[in-house]
Amino acid sequence: MRFLGFAVVTGAAILLGACGGGDKAATTDSAAAPAAEAAPAPAAAPAAGAMAPITGTTHTVNMVGDGQGYRFEPAEITIKAGDGIKFVMVSGGPHNVAFDPATLSAGAKSALLANMPEQAGELSGKMLLNANEDYTISFAGVPAGTYDYHCTPHLAMGMKGKITVQ
Repeated sequence: MRFLGFAVVTGAAILLGACGGGDKAATTDSAAAPAAEAAPAPAAAPAAGAMAPITGTTHTVNMVGDGQGYRFEPAEITIKAGDGIKFVMVSGGPHNVAFDPATLSAGAKSALLANMPEQAGELSGKMLLNANEDYTISFAGVPAGTYDYHCTPHLAMGMKGKITVQ
């Protein structure tokens, strides 16, 4: 009988200890969770924001794939801050426009994330499948500098370009 009484008391103590410890852990976890959730929200806001409007000229870059190879025409372009670039699929698709996130400053990455609609992946525009389809990127808010870009399906074939923002 003593053993049964001891087992009941011990079991109750373990149960209460587990419940008591669980409440503290839940309170601690609950208090930590909002702080952890609140921190990433500002970092994600630029990507979720609307594309900055193009306030300057919209330039055209053609995306070509033919007997001469795969290329952007022109392959190098200089624009002003606030300009936009309309990429037009001419032939040899599918094509897209992609930037390597590892090569960008935090400010450039944030601005491009916000200014590239319908991304297929991080800093990778949607695939253009048909002739005359286009994809426009605003360079409003993008810091001055040089930005290398490529066509993901044709990167191995040398379909690369360079954008200089003044």
